[in-house]
Amino acid sequence: MFNAIKHKIATLSSDFEYYVARWKHSRNLPALEGRDRNILNTLKKDGVCVTTLADLGFDSSSELLKASYHQLSQMENPTNEHLNERLPQIYTVTGLPEFYAWGVEKRLLNIIENYIGLPIAFHGVHLRKDFKNKNQFGTLLWHSDAEDRRIIKIIIYLNDVEEKTGPFQYLPRSLTPFFSWNYFQLYYKLWKSSYMGIDDEEVKSVIPKSAWKSCPGPAGTVVIVDTKNALHHGTVRTEDRSTLFLCYTANPPERPDLCTQYWDDTYPRVELPSASDTVQVSTY
Repeated sequence: MFNAIKHKIATLSSDFEYYVARWKHSRNLPALEGRDRNILNTLKKDGVCVTTLADLGFDSSSELLKASYHQLSQMENPTNEHLNERLPQIYTVTGLPEFYAWGVEKRLLNIIENYIGLPIAFHGVHLRKDFKNKNQFGTLLWHSDAEDRRIIKIIIYLNDVEEKTGPFQYLPRSLTPFFSWNYFQLYYKLWKSSYMGIDDEEVKSVIPKSAWKSCPGPAGTVVIVDTKNALHHGTVRTEDRSTLFLCYTANPPERPDLCTQYWDDTYPRVELPSASDTVQVSTY
């Protein structure tokens, strides 16, 4: 009992310090262009904003796509057709300059800093291929990420994504306001799963499927999402899907141990031949 009380006090103290830090940093947030403020406002409202590489207009986008398709062509074909649960194939490409350059575009960092409300850390980039699966498991289950109090992940579609390819899907935050009955029910179910995720039927018992938001789109679609505060998942698919995932948190994040996968050896790393030429990701 004493340890539980001690932990609760420490958590409340940490949360208080976090909100004070956000308040202090609010006067230092970078200015935004009108189009970028629209992205920020959509993120604040729904927890998700869907745009495109073309609409963002970054000069680095063409090199990003060229490098992405080259790296996809180098991926080995996995021998996983016989498996009932086909795990995604993930390569860490943070060390390649084309990916890093896009991830640290100044306008993009300014949007994310305004949303997170604190100095931010860019953790890195995954190149990811998700395979067709019949059943929900892993990130196909509804879940919430845990790296930080606010997390921005950016998903870039590298092929056209429609129902059969398994679009990203989420619950708008307006349906699950903090400490509402819907919020309590869903996060209680998530807690019961040990935060491993809940399936469609469990979500459907709280919020009807007609209210869920899917994000289909052509290659070049960009989904910007707070994966901590918007309950989300990848949908079951009958065709493979290729994407990039980029991750941003406050600097430092609440759970730095969960952020290392974007630059360590959790997944195969693709880097420049000379280690001295490899892009260095900021640490905290």
